[in-house]
Amino acid sequence: MRVTIADVAREAGVSKTTVSRVLNTGAEVDSATAARVREVIGRLAYVPSSGAVGLARGASRTVGMLTPSLTWPWMGEVLQGVADTVEAAGYGLLLYTCRRGPGSVRHFIGQVSARAFDGLLVVEPENTLDTLTDLYRRGLPVVLVDDRGHRPAFPSVATTNRAGGASAADHLLASGRSRPLVVTGRRDFGCVRERLAGFVDVLPTGLVVEGEFTEATGREAVERTLAARRLFDCVFAHNDLIAAGALRALREAGLHVPDDVAVVGFDDLPMARHTEPPLTTVRQPMREMGSAAARMLLAGLGGDPIPDEPLVLPTELIVRGSAPAP
Repeated sequence: MRVTIADVAREAGVSKTTVSRVLNTGAEVDSATAARVREVIGRLAYVPSSGAVGLARGASRTVGMLTPSLTWPWMGEVLQGVADTVEAAGYGLLLYTCRRGPGSVRHFIGQVSARAFDGLLVVEPENTLDTLTDLYRRGLPVVLVDDRGHRPAFPSVATTNRAGGASAADHLLASGRSRPLVVTGRRDFGCVRERLAGFVDVLPTGLVVEGEFTEATGREAVERTLAARRLFDCVFAHNDLIAAGALRALREAGLHVPDDVAVVGFDDLPMARHTEPPLTTVRQPMREMGSAAARMLLAGLGGDPIPDEPLVLPTELIVRGSAPAP
């Protein structure tokens, strides 16, 4: 059963107006009463509903955004899309990260209970989906950016990871490549499973190396595969950092790209234009995804219904020198 502001007021022995004032900066509430109300809020796990704009003041006109880390390669693009849209609508943006694990999550939940923002945009930190789902069910407007195959129980914006993998395979196959090495991120990510499935549907291979979304993973995967004398004439890397590592390892082994081995990445980070040779890659529309998620959330805050089905934006193959057109 959803906890209401009336439940908090009754448990704390105060009026709903007092609870609202504590939630909305604590003005005109003595410190002992405010502490008691906050203790009850935490104990009951109360989350203000999207309609409860507060009895003491209006909505904050602030959007929260929760991310795992600001160091993810494409996070800047997502944030720029969000910031441009939110600011154009006259809203502020509060940014939270989960680099400290459970401690970060506890701090964030406290901000939700304190009504620091009206709605939430999320790039899902690891092991937080159940918490986010609970917040949504308790009334907090939430939109997820990049569902990574999880299909959450709340609104989201996704991209065509499976079709992106298939487009990479189609391009390599059309270029005469038939022995691919696929270097993936962790397969507990849905996006990794989808990219791999799309690729092998078109160009099957038993040569798949799992790792992290890092340059080191790409470099080490190529080095180990060459050392084992496994033959491959192309590499499909599950992000551009992996692809950059693969390019480096191939160059150090004396192999020429694309003559000996073609390389295709995924994401289209700004760096993809500056590798040697420039990287053919599957573009994820990360800035557009951030902007679309922000528009969905703002529409919901304005009273419009947000669709339950994910909004899916298409990927696009960007052809450059590492795997040129046939």
